[in-house]
Amino acid sequence: MNNSQNASYQAGQAKGQVQEKGNQMMGRAANAAQSAKESLQEAGQQVQAKAQGAADAIKNATGLNK
Repeated sequence: MNNSQNASYQAGQAKGQVQEKGNQMMGRAANAAQSAKESLQEAGQQVQAKAQGAADAIKNATGLNK
C-alpha cells in the first residue's frame, strides 16, 4: 500500500469512527428524551390521581358523593 492509499484508508477509518460516535450520542440523546417523557407522564398521572382524590374528598365532605 502506498502513502496515498494508506492516508485514504486512515481517513476512511476515522470517518467510520466519527459516524459510530455520532450514532452512539444520538442513541443516548434519544434514550434521555424517552426517559424524560416517561418521567413527565408519570408525574402527570400522579397529579391527576391527587386531583381526583381531592375532588372525591370534597364530594365526601360536602355530601355530594351520595
